Amino acid sequence: MSKAIKQIGNSYVGLGNRQKLEDLLMHRHELAADLKMESGFDFRLPIGQIEEEIAAIEEGIARLLRRRD
Repeated sequence: MSKAIKQIGNSYVGLGNRQKLEDLLMHRHELAADLKMESGFDFRLPIGQIEEEIAAIEEGIARLLRRRD
């Protein structure tokens, strides 16, 4: 899903919509936190994927901020 998140993030950067990027970032942080609290299944793979998505979203926010400077 990281590719999809990158595309979504790129769209929000292109639109200059920092709020949507922040919302997306918060959602991914919540998902990661929820999975880290679960037990009974090995969630390392999905947590790793979510962390990659978080990095991609943070990169988008950084690009948006650089564009505004």
